[in-house]
Amino acid sequence: MKEPRLTNISACVFDAYGTLFDVNSVAHGAADMLGDRWQALSDLWRSKQLQYTWLRGLAGHHADFWQVTGDALDYAMASLSIDDPALRERLMQLYLSIAAYPEVPAMLSTLKARGLKLAILSNGSPAMLAAAVANSGIDTHFDAVISVEEVRVFKPHPDVYALAPQRLGVPKEGICFLSSNGWDAFSAKAFGFKVLWCNRFGQAPERIPAMPDGEIADLSVLPERIGA
Repeated sequence: MKEPRLTNISACVFDAYGTLFDVNSVAHGAADMLGDRWQALSDLWRSKQLQYTWLRGLAGHHADFWQVTGDALDYAMASLSIDDPALRERLMQLYLSIAAYPEVPAMLSTLKARGLKLAILSNGSPAMLAAAVANSGIDTHFDAVISVEEVRVFKPHPDVYALAPQRLGVPKEGICFLSSNGWDAFSAKAFGFKVLWCNRFGQAPERIPAMPDGEIADLSVLPERIGA
């Protein structure tokens, strides 16, 4: 059965890490030093990175995503008994040149050609996001690259999602939000966006408000899912 298309969409807003950018590419880029431990490090690093955003948000102890990313890496390396300052520095620098998923440039070009407004809404710090989009050659596609640093609280706080309609001048009902993180996709829908969950990793649905409008396996099919 053909999936229904979302209509009356004026803008697409993307989460960055895990959605546009492959978080596994960072540790994989140091596989020559990590060996077969690169995936374990990547998984633990990402898990702790997200946990620290939530814990800092709940406790009111905000720090930008660069610090959170470094703290999470320190935890992951210690947990795996890896004591290598040079490796740590290399991994942090690799995060600034994180790779976009292969389908991303063509997908953005297609949407841009249709006249849709495009934006990133991310936990990432402004410097991290600027480096990522420039490295992938997709910086010219976006009307806005929005960091949570504007409100100094991480997703899924509603103040973060409110930044997108404010910056783009589009009502939230006219925005299609894309995230590979289930908790982010569900929370963005609860805020009032139309949402397609880019479920790259075959995750089970979250048990939080509210159900996204649809689900896709990657971003290559996004242009087919938006239309009149």
